[in-house]
Amino acid sequence: MITDNEMVLRILIAFVLSGLIGLERQICRHQAGLRTHILVCVGSCLIMLTSLHVFDIYKSVANMDPTRIAAGVITGIGFLGAGTIIRSPEGIRGLTTASSLWVVAALGLSIGCGFFKVSVVVTLLVLLVLLFLRGFERVMLNKGVPHGHKRQEEGD
Repeated sequence: MITDNEMVLRILIAFVLSGLIGLERQICRHQAGLRTHILVCVGSCLIMLTSLHVFDIYKSVANMDPTRIAAGVITGIGFLGAGTIIRSPEGIRGLTTASSLWVVAALGLSIGCGFFKVSVVVTLLVLLVLLFLRGFERVMLNKGVPHGHKRQEEGD
């Protein structure tokens, strides 16, 4: 059984890792920023911890699957992500933010399960994507655009 201290540690790790991703979104002035990312990750971590705890309590009494609650998190986050995507005549905005919310939900589930090392690696990879690949995309994609034409960018 996971101790209360271990649960608190997992929640704090979820807070810190998702905060790093949310900070990048906040600095880039996106609607879903620091607070939203932290809340999604900490909430999904708490749901996973609750699922594991309930499973541990009732495993000898009833046939339960602790992954069912986690699947609900992933389904539910789709609705939140859909709310960040905006379609306009200029293109679609918010896909990257929606994706980052989906990833922090997955991080929360992962941290709730105790997968600390992989969660740190995923956080670093997400930050790499958010901080550095936008510039790389612009450089690489603009080279292949015919003169006088602008390539449609995601813009988020």
